Amino acid sequence: MAATLEKRAKRWTYEEYYKLEDDQRYEIIDGHLLMAPVPDTWHQDWLGGLYTLLRSFVKRKKLGRLFFAPVDVVLDQENTVQPDLVFVSAKNAGIIQTRAIFGTPGLLVEVASPSSGRRDRSQKMKLYARYGVKECWIGDAAKCSLEILTLKEGRYELHGAAAERGKLNSLVLTGLSFDVAEIQG
Repeated sequence: MAATLEKRAKRWTYEEYYKLEDDQRYEIIDGHLLMAPVPDTWHQDWLGGLYTLLRSFVKRKKLGRLFFAPVDVVLDQENTVQPDLVFVSAKNAGIIQTRAIFGTPGLLVEVASPSSGRRDRSQKMKLYARYGVKECWIGDAAKCSLEILTLKEGRYELHGAAAERGKLNSLVLTGLSFDVAEIQG
């Protein structure tokens, strides 16, 4: 997988980013435009399994909406991210607009890869905590593992973790309980 390219020449805003005329995947973190590589097939397959599991639960319980990458989440003018999955509760549906989600979702999922893992686990977790995302999940398709982190007093704490097999539950998606083995295709 290609290394992540970081462009730091100027501070970028969402409006400037939105007007880019290429097909690359970018995010803006604290005004810095960052290029993200295209996910590999294992990543996409595993993420598809997780999406299917969550979407079924969210729709059945009428909890809100679930989005699959790429979708822009605009936290503010200098922070736009494209998490792998984004959950917006029904009560917070007003942040969903046609071209992006403008505001703080309740739950974000990042499936880390060798090229994005460091940014996903450090820089993006700090950003998500700063904006009050209640729950973040970090997956690893190669290890078939998932960590669920919940926000407590401005920091993420591990709520649960499993690799290949093991039960997990969500505090944001109340009533959701599943075995991580269900994600695998």
